[in-house]
Amino acid sequence: MTVLVIHGGAGGDGPWRGLSDLDHERIECMKELLKSIGTRLEIGELSALEAVKLAVEWLEDEPLFNAGRGSVLDENQRVTMDASIMDGKDGRAGAAIGLQRVRHPIDVAFKLLEQEWPIMFHGSAADEFAFQQGCEMADQNWLATNLRQAQWSKWKQAALRPGTTDEDDMAALDHDLENEGHGTVGAVALDVHGNLAAATSTGGMTGKPAGRVGDTPIIGAGTWADHNVAVSCTGVGEAFIRTCAAHSLASNVNFLEMTLADAATSVMNAVEPFGGRGGLIAISKNGEVAMPYQTRLMYRGYYANGEGKVAIGPEDYGIE
Repeated sequence: MTVLVIHGGAGGDGPWRGLSDLDHERIECMKELLKSIGTRLEIGELSALEAVKLAVEWLEDEPLFNAGRGSVLDENQRVTMDASIMDGKDGRAGAAIGLQRVRHPIDVAFKLLEQEWPIMFHGSAADEFAFQQGCEMADQNWLATNLRQAQWSKWKQAALRPGTTDEDDMAALDHDLENEGHGTVGAVALDVHGNLAAATSTGGMTGKPAGRVGDTPIIGAGTWADHNVAVSCTGVGEAFIRTCAAHSLASNVNFLEMTLADAATSVMNAVEPFGGRGGLIAISKNGEVAMPYQTRLMYRGYYANGEGKVAIGPEDYGIE
């Protein structure tokens, strides 16, 4: 049995209000990704680790998700990106923080995982490592899209909280703002050999303080994979850090023998008192899937046994 699960971030307050004009593009992106990579995973062409890397790269290339090209801008109007990846088979991991010059942050994390030491680089050292390793580089003008520039301008002019405009698709048209969002992307996978892996990538929050680090690049907070569970989180990173959310979910399964669904619910309950609005995706070695979220929406989808679905709010959409 193989399973591929992805997310494209969670955000918003209040009841579901339906799809935005740009959500149709996001849905098609998720459908194509899941069918293409999910099929290759199913026939044994890809390992779990390869599948999550490719899935996150695909999402990093879609400018409507907050990772890679299309990442949101920090307080200094710059793109700074974080990513991490973990192989459940052997516990190898890699993470990169504050990247500013690469196309695929997850590729930098993957290169660190491959060489095994060090596990993490940050800032200019991470960009230089990426260059030395032959990762595809990109400049700030290419990474920062018109939508993200418009969201930043609205955030700046209105003196809003960091992250407030992240899911505001209509910022460029100056529509009224009603929600707060967090657009991290991630993937978890189970391959034909029973191995698990997880990967997560983000541009952070619009207007975040320069140098701020969320949960995404922290192994055990935003990303975790072992022999039994793989997890990728999205939301207010500080709360996921304080609760070691991804690892806590795995511990609930591994040591308390909770079901995956109960373990995921427990983690979401734990982050909530710390303002941890968001969600997560998780799979078990038995192919169970959990995709809880506490916000108005979470971009999410799965592919297993030749079929899958994607969703944003309460409705889901089949993959043909």
